[in-house]
Amino acid sequence: MSRADRVAARLADQGIDLLLVTGLVNVRYLTGYTGSNGLAIVGPGTRRFLTDFRYVEQAKAQVREFDRETVPRDLRLGLGEGWPEGPVRLGFEDQHVSVRAARLLGETLPDRVELVPAGGLVEAERSIKEPGELAAIRAAAALTDEVYEWVAEQGVVGRTEREIAIALEHRMRVRGAEPAFASIVAAAENGALPHAVPRDVPVPAGVLITLDIGARVDGYCADCTRTWATGELPDDLAAIHSTVLAAQEAGVAAVAAGRTGEEVDAVARDVIAAAGHGEHFGHGLGHGVGLEIHEDPRLAQSVEARLAPGQVVTVEPGIYVPGRGGARIEDLVVVGEDGPEVLTSTTKAPRVVA
Repeated sequence: MSRADRVAARLADQGIDLLLVTGLVNVRYLTGYTGSNGLAIVGPGTRRFLTDFRYVEQAKAQVREFDRETVPRDLRLGLGEGWPEGPVRLGFEDQHVSVRAARLLGETLPDRVELVPAGGLVEAERSIKEPGELAAIRAAAALTDEVYEWVAEQGVVGRTEREIAIALEHRMRVRGAEPAFASIVAAAENGALPHAVPRDVPVPAGVLITLDIGARVDGYCADCTRTWATGELPDDLAAIHSTVLAAQEAGVAAVAAGRTGEEVDAVARDVIAAAGHGEHFGHGLGHGVGLEIHEDPRLAQSVEARLAPGQVVTVEPGIYVPGRGGARIEDLVVVGEDGPEVLTSTTKAPRVVA
């Protein structure tokens, strides 16, 4: 059964006849199309793909199992016809469509076509990775590991955070990939910011430095964080790293099909809280990774959804002490039938990189 077939099979439970797919990542997942202007319509017996003149040849090469239509650049103008006879309940991805866009879309459609919010259907399929998807994520993770070793060989002390970030992203491109997101390189007090922006500040000796990087290979992302020491550390910083490592290893071991995101999060969070740093860990434990760097499922407090085999998640606890520094350690993990499979292999043990 194809991806589009699986999505179409979900429509009846939502009380809709067809699904209008406008999120470009979801369009790519269903059709293979990687351009910047396209949409798909999916339902039992319906496979329509719409794009404009600029992407006709690209669509011919990439979109094989859908009926291709060339429409004006404003794609909604191509939705005035081509619908089945009689009333049609058309689901749309309300998480991707603004109120204004939904209004304009409704004005374009025939009166017998009713728009119904139906977001999340494609994402539900995307969360379970196929073997080919897992292979691409493994390749992205392996390249990310390689870049970490390259950075360590180059050294970090005396180089600016921004210089290191630019260099490692260039290395990814040289190796045939691209960055999956803007790299984080954060030393000393900057490491207390979970989403720190690399500064034009040289990295000093004797501090913690956090690097959060990931390569994208064949459209699929990797995500890996490591925190290194740049020399001998004060006791409090060494203890922070040790606590985060213990929490992270416990969190990875807790990843299992059938467990809720809340349950896995709690395992790692309890380790940090017991060390007296509960207030310094304010984000969720992890998130899904695939065509997007942040997707379903999530590992976080109050997340009741249960993990399923084939999902890929990060496990990334951290401790962030304002004005002092921080540490985060993150692995990419496949939820397996018999336990977790860790895709990242760069060492997590305390490591001094001068």
